[in-house]
Amino acid sequence: MVPVPYPHWRRSLMACGVPVQNDPIIKVNNVKSYMVGSYLEHREEVKIIRTIAIVLRNESAEYYCLLCCSGKNVSVPANYIIHPDHFEFEYGTADITCPLPEMCKIPTHVAITSQSPSKEGTSQDIHAFQPLRNQEKLDVFPYKFTVCISTMFDYVNVLELVQAMEMFKIVGVQKVAIYKTNCDSVTQKVLNYYVKKNFVEIIPWRVANYINVSRGWQKSVSLGDLHYFGQIAALNDCVYRYMYQSHYVALHDLDEFILPINFTTWSELLPKLERKYSQNVGFEFEAYLFPHSIIELMPKYSPGSWKKVMGVNILEHVYRLSNDHQEFNDFKVIVNPRLVFSTTVHGLLQSVNDSVRVDPEIAHIYHIRNVSREDLFQSPIIRDTRHRDYAGRLVPAVSEVLQKVLNIY
Repeated sequence: MVPVPYPHWRRSLMACGVPVQNDPIIKVNNVKSYMVGSYLEHREEVKIIRTIAIVLRNESAEYYCLLCCSGKNVSVPANYIIHPDHFEFEYGTADITCPLPEMCKIPTHVAITSQSPSKEGTSQDIHAFQPLRNQEKLDVFPYKFTVCISTMFDYVNVLELVQAMEMFKIVGVQKVAIYKTNCDSVTQKVLNYYVKKNFVEIIPWRVANYINVSRGWQKSVSLGDLHYFGQIAALNDCVYRYMYQSHYVALHDLDEFILPINFTTWSELLPKLERKYSQNVGFEFEAYLFPHSIIELMPKYSPGSWKKVMGVNILEHVYRLSNDHQEFNDFKVIVNPRLVFSTTVHGLLQSVNDSVRVDPEIAHIYHIRNVSREDLFQSPIIRDTRHRDYAGRLVPAVSEVLQKVLNIY
C-alpha cells in the first residue's frame, strides 16, 4: 500500500537534524517493519530501549537503534522478538530492543534502521526520529485508572461512545486512550469534547496506510495481512505509554464495561481484589454477552432525545447469555502496567506474575454486541440489570453532553 505523507505540522520538531514524529507509525528503511512507540525499560538489570513494532514475520532483518544524544547520532545493534499472538497473519507485533551505550546514557530520540550507519553516525535513510518515552521511573502517577481502547475504525456509534465515557467517569477512570483510525464527523465532535476536557487522548493510528489490515481476528474469515487493524500492537503500546502515568490500565473496548457487583467504583473494587488475590497480579474479568437483538424499552432508561443520536443505548440491553464455565469465556484485564512486558487481546503474554480470574460474583464485564443466532438459541437467557443501577448518574450526564456537543434536546 502507498503510505500517506505525514502532515508537516506533526513533524515540525527536529532532533539531531532529523524531523521528530510523535505518533505512530514510522517505516523502517529497506524492510517491511514499522515503529509504533519507543520506551526506556527500567525493569531489566541493565536499562534497555524497547520499541514496540509491527514486522513482516517471514522477513529476516538485522536492526540497529539510532539514538540522538546531545545532538549526535549513536548507533547500537538491536535484537528483536516477534510476539506469538499473530493469529497466523503475515505481520505481527514485535519488540525491538537495544542496550544503552556508554557514550549515550540519556538518549532523547530513537529511530530503527535495518542497516548499520557509518562510523560517523549519519542518519542515512532515517526520515523521522521518535521521542524516547518513560525517561524516568516514577512511583507517583497522575492517573489511577486509564482505559486503553484499540482500535477505533469506521466508528459511528455516538450514543454508546458518550455512555462509555460517562460510565468510565462514574467508575473512577481519569484517562481514556483511543487508538483511532477513523470515525464519522459526529463522533469526532464528541471526541474533541473529551480531549478538550483532558479526559481522552487520541493516538492517531495510521497502520492501514501502510499494511493491508484485517477487520477481524480469523485469517480464514477476514482478508488482510495484519490482525484486526493492528490491535495487539496498539494494546502493547498503550501499556508502555501509560506505564509511569497510571497506577492501573484497563484493556478493553468501548462496548464493554467492567462493573463491580457490590461496589460502585473501581477504586472500591481493586483494594478488595488485591486483598483477596494479590497486589502483584493482573485481574481477568469474565465477559457476559448482551445481544443487540434483545432490548427492553422503559422511558426512564430511554430518553426521547437519545433517539435522535446514532448508536446503541446500553441501558436497553438487560438480557444476557449464560456462560458455560466448562468452555473458554472471553475476558479482559485491569493490571498494574509495571507488571507487564507484553500483552494480547485476552490476557497477558509475559508479566511479572500470572493474572488471576476474578470471581464473576465480585465483578464481571457487560459486553453489548451482536450475537449469532446459533449462540442466541443455544444459551439460556438471564435478565441482568446491574448496569441500570448507574442510570441515576449516567442518564443526566449523557444528556448533558449530547446537549452541549450536539445540541440534542
